[in-house]
Amino acid sequence: MADKKLKIQFIGPAHPFRGGLAAIMQTMARHYLREGHDVELKTFTVQYPEFLFPGKSQYTDAPAPEDLRIERCIHTANPLNWIRQGLRIKRERPDMVILKYWTPFMAPCFGTIARLARRNGHTKFICQIDNVEPHEPHFFDRWFNHWFLGAVDGFVYMSEQVHRELAAYSTAPALFSPHPMFENYGEKIDRTEACRALRLDPEKRYALFFGLIRDYKGLDLLLEAWRMLRQKGEMKAYKLVVAGEFYTDKAPYLKQINTPELKDSVILHDRFIPDEEVKNFFSATDFLVLPYKSATQSGVTQIAYKFNLPVIVTHVGGLAEIVPHEKAGLVCAPKVEEIASAIERISHAETLSNLRQGMADESKRFTWEEMCRRLLEVWCQSCHEA
Repeated sequence: MADKKLKIQFIGPAHPFRGGLAAIMQTMARHYLREGHDVELKTFTVQYPEFLFPGKSQYTDAPAPEDLRIERCIHTANPLNWIRQGLRIKRERPDMVILKYWTPFMAPCFGTIARLARRNGHTKFICQIDNVEPHEPHFFDRWFNHWFLGAVDGFVYMSEQVHRELAAYSTAPALFSPHPMFENYGEKIDRTEACRALRLDPEKRYALFFGLIRDYKGLDLLLEAWRMLRQKGEMKAYKLVVAGEFYTDKAPYLKQINTPELKDSVILHDRFIPDEEVKNFFSATDFLVLPYKSATQSGVTQIAYKFNLPVIVTHVGGLAEIVPHEKAGLVCAPKVEEIASAIERISHAETLSNLRQGMADESKRFTWEEMCRRLLEVWCQSCHEA
């Protein structure tokens, strides 16, 4: 059934919205286009009301992709819009609608659209799900999750933690596919060139913390571990590059950075990093540290795989499923002492060399072909169960 030409619609972030979620949706759309399917992306007129958005901007300055049909038509905070779009999709009768779900904030909108559109008896809603229970919970999360997840015909999940949480809300078909590597950040460049682009001294060595900064991502643990190492006289050859926009109060982090042990050892890029600059950070540094306190999976690990950059992750959520210990990186507990120990160990040249080889082997698992195939497989299962 999946061999025929399908009418596929996506609902979720896409241009002009910035970030990894939009990149994922657009990459999957391109894959299905190459396979000959009829593909359209429906994105937001309003993604988050401005007073709810923690960053500086939701939008990219990059030009719209010419190869994709993207329509801005969904207002996540307007119930009348949800009804209009649900009835519209009901009339349009796509074979499959693929939704990206990462926060219960989207549940009232997505759930209403899905419940109305599925009344045509034809369209199946398939969800690529990042999270069930959010990292920063609210009292309404369970109600919202029930409304949306109960309206979905099938799921592709990217960690076993999400699969376990999903079981409390839905018995629809669900298949695993790991987060693919990103394709929109270019290729690795010469280290000296990358250092110059970032105004770093190529004679020094660098570690990296990368991504939007939220409290659950554990930057405070990393800074304390780095302070501990510096206090012991270790990691003298290294500086820590912190690159990402703060989505939380940055004052406590700046207070840590401005201590005597850290102020000359931490380089802060306090901003959203656009796609064209990502390669500089992953080409100039020796390893990545993701000291998360909680997680399901992380798209940043897949950027590391793309650039063959060894990574330290904490043993939370599905991170250890993606980064096998002592093969593609090091896994440790989200504790200051263990993070410090892992940093000291990974900085050795032999360890880095071995992990780079392991990452090259592991990266073969993370393909867009596999993700898109699994989405079609779940769609087929949902059709047979109807």
